[in-house]
Amino acid sequence: MSSGLAARGAGLMKKPVFRIQATDVQTAALWGVAAAATAIWIVQPFDWIKKTFFEKPESIEK
Repeated sequence: MSSGLAARGAGLMKKPVFRIQATDVQTAALWGVAAAATAIWIVQPFDWIKKTFFEKPESIEK
C-alpha cells in the first residue's frame, strides 16, 4: 500500500500557497509610516510647510 503513496509523491511536489495575512498588512503600514517619518526627519521641510499652509499669501495691489 505504501507504493501508492510513493507513486503520487505524497504531496511533496505541491506548490506552496502564500496568502496575505492581517499582520502582513499591519507590518507594511508600519514600515510605510517609519519610512515617511525618516524622510521628513532627514529633509526637514518645515519652512516650506509653514510658508505653504500657514502663512497668508501677499495680496497683489495695483
